[in-house]
Amino acid sequence: MGGQDKIDRIHAKGRYTIRERIDRLVDDGSFQEVGTFAVSERVEDRDVTPGDGKIGGFGMVSGRSMAVAGDDITVKRGSSSFIGSKKLHRIFGTAWADGTPCVYFGETGGARIPDTLGSEGFVKVPFDIANARRRRRSPMVSVICGESFGGSSFQSAFSDVVIQIEGTCLAVTSPRVIEIATGEKISFEELGGTSVHDRHTGQIDRVAKDEDDAIAQVQTVLGFLPQNCWEEPPRTPWDPNVGRDEVIYDLVPMKRTRAYDMRRVLKRMTDDGTIFELKPNFGRSLITAFGRVAGRTVGFVASQPIIYAGALSPDACDKGTNFLSICDANNIPLIFMQDTPGFMVGRQVEHDNLLARAIRFAEALALVEVPRLTVVMRKAFGLAYFSLSGSSMGDRAVAAWPSAEISFMDPAVGVNVVHADKLAQMDPDAHAAEHARLMGDVTRDTGPDAAAGAMEVDEIIDPGDTRAWLVQHVSRMQIDLPPRGTVRPLANWPTCY
Repeated sequence: MGGQDKIDRIHAKGRYTIRERIDRLVDDGSFQEVGTFAVSERVEDRDVTPGDGKIGGFGMVSGRSMAVAGDDITVKRGSSSFIGSKKLHRIFGTAWADGTPCVYFGETGGARIPDTLGSEGFVKVPFDIANARRRRRSPMVSVICGESFGGSSFQSAFSDVVIQIEGTCLAVTSPRVIEIATGEKISFEELGGTSVHDRHTGQIDRVAKDEDDAIAQVQTVLGFLPQNCWEEPPRTPWDPNVGRDEVIYDLVPMKRTRAYDMRRVLKRMTDDGTIFELKPNFGRSLITAFGRVAGRTVGFVASQPIIYAGALSPDACDKGTNFLSICDANNIPLIFMQDTPGFMVGRQVEHDNLLARAIRFAEALALVEVPRLTVVMRKAFGLAYFSLSGSSMGDRAVAAWPSAEISFMDPAVGVNVVHADKLAQMDPDAHAAEHARLMGDVTRDTGPDAAAGAMEVDEIIDPGDTRAWLVQHVSRMQIDLPPRGTVRPLANWPTCY
C-alpha cells in the first residue's frame, strides 16, 4: 500500500484500509487478487503507486463467489487514473461476464491530477460505459466509506444497493472545487452526508453506523439476492406449520382513519420475523423491503399509514419503481400490502412532477414478470389501488380483508364533492345526519364483496390467516428464469430515479 504512516493515520481515525475491508467481507483465505503488480503509467510515479490506488479481485462471501474492489486512499487518495480504472474495469467486466455479484468500497478523491489534465490523459479515463451496459445481469452493492467524489460516486449510482457510513460524503464534486468554481462554501455533511441522501435524494438505500455495520449489511443484502439474473435467490429452511396469527388484530386498527406501523405487520408475514428495508427514510409513505416467506426471498411493497396515511408521493413512486426493477431483475417475487387513500394531492406534488413519476411507477409494474401477490387490508382508493398491483394488473392472486374498502376515491371525499351545494344549505344538525346517510349509501358499495363476486378479488380472507395465505401461494410459485444471455425488461431500467 502507500506506506505504514498512511495506514497508521487511517487506523487513528478508527477506520479500515481497503484490504482490511475486503478481509472482513470475504470468507477467510478466499480472496484472490487481480492486478497486484499494477502501478501508475507515469514513470515518475511507478515506485509510489502500488496497485495504482485501486485494490480488488475475487473471493467467497458465505460460500458464494463475489467480485470485490475499492479505492486505496493510501495511494494518491485513491484517485482515478488510467491503470487503476483499467483494473476495476477488468474485475467488474469479468464478474458480469461470469454472472458474479460485485461489491465496491468507495472513497476516492476524484480524477487524478495531473494525469487527466490535457486531452491525451483525459480521454484515457473515460466514463465507464460498461457500468451502463450491466443491465443488472448480476447484483452490485456499493459502500461509501469516506469522502467519495467523481468515479466512486458514479460507481455507487450504478449500483443496485448503496450503503453509506455515517460521517462520510457522497457527491459528484468536492466542497473545495465548488468553492473555487462558484464561491459557495459548504460542508461535507451539507453537501453529501447521510442525512442528505437518506432523506432527500434517495441516492442511498441504507445508513451504517460504522464500517463493521456496513460490511454486515452487505453480507445480509447479498443473502437475499441471487448470483445473477439467471438464477433464483438462495432458499433458507422454514417451518411449514403456519397457524392463525392473533397478534395481527392488535397491530391494525379496524377504523381506517387510525394510523399504525406497517413494518410490524410485514414482520409478522416473514419466516423469521425480520425485514431488510431499502430507502426507509425516503418516500416514507411506501415501504420497500426484502424478507423471506416459505424459505424464499420476497420483495414487500407496502403502504405506510403512519406517513400521510399511506398516500403515495412523487418520491414514493420513484422508490417503488427502483425496487420493482431490482426485484424483477433478480427473480424475486413481490408481495403488495395495500392500505392507501390514493395519491397525494396539492400544488407542491404537482410541481414535483407527480404525474410523470406516478405513471413511470405504473409502467414499471406493467413490465414486471416475476410473480406477484396483493393483499388489500383496510382501504385502497383511486389509481393507487392499481399502482400497488390491484385487480387486473397481472397478479397471481389478490386477496382482501373483510374490512377493505375499494373505490375511485375515499367515500367521505366523494360525498363532499358531489353533494357540496346541498350540504352547504343545511343547518349543522341536518348536515351531519344527511352526510351520515349519504356515507352509508356509498360505503355499502366499497366493500370487497362486489369485487370478489366479479372475480376481481380472488378471495376475502380473515386478517389472522394472511401469512398462511401468502405461504400457500409463495411455496408453490414457479419462476420462469430468463434464458442465459437475456434479461428481463426492467433490468434495462436506470439504477437512479
